[in-house]
Amino acid sequence: MPTDPRGLRGDAPLLDAWLRFQEAAPTPFTIPGHKQRHDLVGDVVAGDVPLYAGLDTMKLSRGVVGQAEAQAAHLWGADLCRFSVGGSTHGNQALALAIGRPGDRVVVARTLHRSMLLGLVLAGLEPVWVRPEVDPAHGLPLGVTAAALEKALTSAPDAKGVFIGEPSYVGTVGDVSALAEVAHRHGIPLVIDAAWGAHLGFHPGLPPHALQAGADALVTSAHKALPAWSQGALVLARTIRIGRAQFDAAVEATATTSPSGAILASIDAARALLQRDGEALLGPVIEAVATARSRLSTIPGLVVLDGPTVDPTRLVLVLPGTGADGNEVEQDLLARGMPVEMADRDTIVAMVTMADRPEAIDELAGALAESIHTRRSVARPVVVSGVWAVDPVTVMSPREAFFAPRESVPVERAVGRVSAELIAPYPPGIPVLAPGEEVTDAVVAALRAARAAGSRIAYAADPSVNTLDVVAE
Repeated sequence: MPTDPRGLRGDAPLLDAWLRFQEAAPTPFTIPGHKQRHDLVGDVVAGDVPLYAGLDTMKLSRGVVGQAEAQAAHLWGADLCRFSVGGSTHGNQALALAIGRPGDRVVVARTLHRSMLLGLVLAGLEPVWVRPEVDPAHGLPLGVTAAALEKALTSAPDAKGVFIGEPSYVGTVGDVSALAEVAHRHGIPLVIDAAWGAHLGFHPGLPPHALQAGADALVTSAHKALPAWSQGALVLARTIRIGRAQFDAAVEATATTSPSGAILASIDAARALLQRDGEALLGPVIEAVATARSRLSTIPGLVVLDGPTVDPTRLVLVLPGTGADGNEVEQDLLARGMPVEMADRDTIVAMVTMADRPEAIDELAGALAESIHTRRSVARPVVVSGVWAVDPVTVMSPREAFFAPRESVPVERAVGRVSAELIAPYPPGIPVLAPGEEVTDAVVAALRAARAAGSRIAYAADPSVNTLDVVAE
């Protein structure tokens, strides 16, 4: 029988509907095609229930989605909330469509995920780039400053919105309140991609979430920091500067018409858990990460990100001072059944959530310390990754370049040409090159350095980066 170990169903209408479907064990003459049988392809389809004729009737007469979304909107202090089975990718692209019209300019943090840049393609928006500061001590990004945003908006007084990522992939956090003040002074909305920060604002030891800090919209992944199914996300907005009708139309335009009821129910369950037990679950995790940081910071040469500008639940190590190679450390961890979120030559990022037990975090810290000791070598200088440092040279709009005729040329001949593709080392999935940008020597060097550091070059037509797709002459 299906389980509800913490008794959440009374406050989670989608979870309750999922449980009722499992308990009823109907004989459906609807999709999905597996018809709840596990003797065909096995348990891989276990729990897969549709929304239509599953959690609700085909006509959605029970209204359980609307109820669940209203409860989430209330929890985050939003006017609108939509659940997504397409991850924060869907939310980012929907908000790009909701903010402006083709040809409008928007200010965009260059360290945003690729999904937002492709959202610019879909919406036909023209980016005005703004970069976060990079801390030379560890080579990783801090937040976009209010001064940098003010400068960008002064250069683009016709901008229709601001898109910023907070917290960053490596857990650094900026001053969203100051950014909101700047954006609102210019009369435009501030949209925050908080894919990695669904837990923020729900424990006194954590920074506030973006809506608490004054932002107008927030996208967050329930499957990253909360215990939801993969692909589960929320899109939340206030309607002072974002129109309700445009918001709903944009979400619908980019959503699947066959949403997974299991993913939706898990978002609802995660919300109910966060609301009722979030603080109690997060407290021991925050303490355990603090203990792990303190323990690891005693290792000579190792930089452990810490302090008020870092998410207290994230464990991020910068290795150059130890001489250890993060790719080798990762292999040691994999051998012990401890995969981490990110590892390249210089950086290790461990994603810790409310589902982690303190003893497991302590075990991870011990495994990291042991591996770094084993892999220690001659210290090397900190090098800022091109993901955080390359300044884009925009030649044409992302949309124009995306749809332009293209040709593949050797990378040496691509320098000076206009990129027709988006290329990002993964993780973190942040583009070094986007459609419409000039291929520069710095871009090529950054991609080659990322490959040498052990990153996968993602989304490129040629992952070896021996050739690039450019706009045909």
